[in-house]
Amino acid sequence: MYILAIDFASVGVKLAQFILSFSILVVLHELGHFIPARLFKARVEKFYLFFNPGFSLWKKKIGETEYGIGWIPFGGYVKISGMVDESMDTEQLNKAPEPWELRSKPAYQRLIVMLGGVIVNVLLAIVIFIGISFYWGDEYLPAKNVTYGVQVSELAKTIGLQEGDIIVSLDKKELENFDQLEAKLVLEDHKTMEVKRNDRVVSLNIPSSLSGALAKFKKTTPFVTLRFPVIVDSIGSNAVTKEGTIFKKGDTLLAINNQSVQYRYEFEELKKKLADSTITVMAKRGADTVSIKAVVNGSGQLGLILKLPNDIFKTVHTNYSFFESIPVGTKRCFTTLDNYIAGIKQIFNGKVKANESLGSLISIGNTFAPVWDWYKFWTLTAVFSIILAFMNVLPIPALDGGHSLFILFEMITGRKPSDKFMEYAQIAGMILMFGLMFYALGLDVWRLFK
Repeated sequence: MYILAIDFASVGVKLAQFILSFSILVVLHELGHFIPARLFKARVEKFYLFFNPGFSLWKKKIGETEYGIGWIPFGGYVKISGMVDESMDTEQLNKAPEPWELRSKPAYQRLIVMLGGVIVNVLLAIVIFIGISFYWGDEYLPAKNVTYGVQVSELAKTIGLQEGDIIVSLDKKELENFDQLEAKLVLEDHKTMEVKRNDRVVSLNIPSSLSGALAKFKKTTPFVTLRFPVIVDSIGSNAVTKEGTIFKKGDTLLAINNQSVQYRYEFEELKKKLADSTITVMAKRGADTVSIKAVVNGSGQLGLILKLPNDIFKTVHTNYSFFESIPVGTKRCFTTLDNYIAGIKQIFNGKVKANESLGSLISIGNTFAPVWDWYKFWTLTAVFSIILAFMNVLPIPALDGGHSLFILFEMITGRKPSDKFMEYAQIAGMILMFGLMFYALGLDVWRLFK
């Protein structure tokens, strides 16, 4: 029964966006290793998107390099001669170094090769954010412009929020962007929230436990959502009305079968209960109120296209020239990195539980929109690119940061770690990384069935 409830069309669109985004990130990251390796005349034996233990989905040898696509979508790799990597091919280490092997190259060249993927990911994130700023600009909804207030979740009620509250500030500092509310509550240590309620300002205390509870809660339900009226933008071809009176653009729906639907969420909840029936809709049209008999189809739809929040509320939009978008996009990249690091700190300081915030490819894929949205696609690709850079630069064996740490040790001390040590370090790092990946995957599978 659970499988039948899945919207396979939405899942398919999310999956397609995830595969495209992930492929871009992995291929460019590996190119960051491949290009300097070739420039320094080190032989690259394999260049793979995804891992390929046992067999490959596709492969082709061009020159000295085998290019291919593996079947385990956890990343990708380049196999450089004379380097202990994911392939764990250590046979070459039993022989004297050859001129084309990476281990025979100067330490600074090996360091550049190791850090190349991280550098490319940072540059990619900056370029994408610059492109987003130039093409789309910035648009956000100031919290003070949420004139109808918010619909509150059960968690929001625990700190004293009520239906219709207008959130104006955190710690008496104006909340400029309403969409940043949840991130600020999770990542920043705010003590109070000020809301406008019935023409007066009320201060609510924010408990220190909220960030952890919200990190868990927001996976399934928004902390707060916008309240906005039900306004007809256009009428679909499948809309059916009776007795002459029809819907018109600009109608504001007020009630269905004498039950108030002042806000969009009330409208959505009610019409689902009235599927496959004829209803009476009261709507405001200019200065008049009209009554419309309409048919709700078996899917609980009236065939109306309704106005979205951006069409109702006064948003702030800023356009940038190409040169203006360069500092804006660069700043956005490093702000994203700062927020990610702040989120990790929340795990280490105990405010957020690791098993409630960690996720695997399932969680990542689910962040994409259920319809193809290029703005969100490129935004998420840039975010994941900077996260990938940060994760890879961590000083963990098997990651770029671990290899780089050993090379820096060699450059500082003049002593190169033995090949056998590098082999054992690689094994330990891979066990750790695959353990974390399967743990995160297990959490995602558990959440799905839960």
